[in-house]
Amino acid sequence: MASLKKTMFREYDIRGRESDDELNENSIYHIARGFGKMLRDANITNAVVGNDARETSESFAAQAKKALAESGVDIIDIGTVTTPMSYWAQYHFKARGLCMITASHNPAGWNGLKLGINFSETLGPDEIKTLYSIIEKEDYVRHTMSNIRKDDIAKEYMTDIVCRTLIKKKLKVLINTGNGTAGMFAPELFRKTGCEIVEHLTNVDPSYPNYTANPDGEAMMNDTVVQVLKNACDIGLAFDGDGDRLGVVDEKGNIVWPDRYLMLLSRLVLAKKPGSKIVFDVKVSQALPEDIAMHGGVPIMWKTGHSYIKAKLQEVDAALGGEMSGHIFFGDDFYGFDDAFFAALKLLEYLSSHTKTLSELVATTPYYIATPTIQVKTTDEEKYKIVDELVKMFKHDGYKVVDINGARVYAHDGWGLVRASSNTPTLVLRFEAKTHDTLEKIKALFREKLAHFKGVGEEWDTSGH
Repeated sequence: MASLKKTMFREYDIRGRESDDELNENSIYHIARGFGKMLRDANITNAVVGNDARETSESFAAQAKKALAESGVDIIDIGTVTTPMSYWAQYHFKARGLCMITASHNPAGWNGLKLGINFSETLGPDEIKTLYSIIEKEDYVRHTMSNIRKDDIAKEYMTDIVCRTLIKKKLKVLINTGNGTAGMFAPELFRKTGCEIVEHLTNVDPSYPNYTANPDGEAMMNDTVVQVLKNACDIGLAFDGDGDRLGVVDEKGNIVWPDRYLMLLSRLVLAKKPGSKIVFDVKVSQALPEDIAMHGGVPIMWKTGHSYIKAKLQEVDAALGGEMSGHIFFGDDFYGFDDAFFAALKLLEYLSSHTKTLSELVATTPYYIATPTIQVKTTDEEKYKIVDELVKMFKHDGYKVVDINGARVYAHDGWGLVRASSNTPTLVLRFEAKTHDTLEKIKALFREKLAHFKGVGEEWDTSGH
């Protein structure tokens, strides 16, 4: 077996560069063989297999299907789809297994796998470690070939999620898919709502000639702003490479970051189901839990990561969950997985039921001054050690620290966050305060702490790439 880099096996999925020493057809085959063993050990004998539109995804999916079939797993091949469509297909076909070939919002040149052994669940850290151990020992299941069937789910999926929403008036909607996989489906899907759709970069190009399809980064969102204003749209919707992250722009060209539009979605849910629990990650604005509580909901802060939020959503029976990165999970009248199309439909439902514009609705929410997501380069080997040390340093200095996922440090009437990225060799930072002065004080505090680590913290990147 070709040696597999352990750093590709991340907290809740597998990501690596398309290369001889990371992800290639051989390594994908071995990963899927190991996953086949996990499925069989869980008495799962069928799995959905899908792939995004990256250059290597189709050939990687072919190797995954071969490996799973050799492990005795019957395969439902749904072809090129968004990641949420693959989750939806599990329910549609009653298949507990999932293998989705995707690198989500990563740049061109990357690929990966999202793997599941139950409905609305992807592998967590312990299961990823188990998978690596199986591959390391080549402890695979030996079995005769299984069945592979092909199925196109696009129309049924679209009909289902549109039927779960009620959009009361015709809105003018800008759709930006940044040349990612979501462009294959978004225009048709949103036209089914009766809204007027303006398409931008909906043609699929896996080289990402304009920018990486990532609404957590400023490049995609700033372009969405330009297009919303140019076309006089009521709202702009931006989708990441595999359709599980949502970015939003209001009619005035303001970026509405996920913790802001989560307040609106929370209000939609709480109006229908008062007292609901809403789960969110450690990166969100303090305004979100304040607004949830103000509208009769129960705010629950949890770890960043789609697997963590999904698991917490199910554990506490929450109606809604979301992350600052744009992953949104509906547990009420949906399946509890992150689907940016469904979240966007629900946001259109909320907007269409009010006479106010999106900017006017956002203006009714509590407000703090906040930075975008900031990334600081380090290494995959060092990032977790640095965060552990920072937690100790902040606690030693007497700061209030929420350490469920990195360090959310409360200081100067605001807070700062540092955590290790699960996808890239970086630290992720974010800051928030009630004034610009206090925001700068918190940033300076974090710069001072990061200066203790050689080569870390000199450059802060807000591109999201």
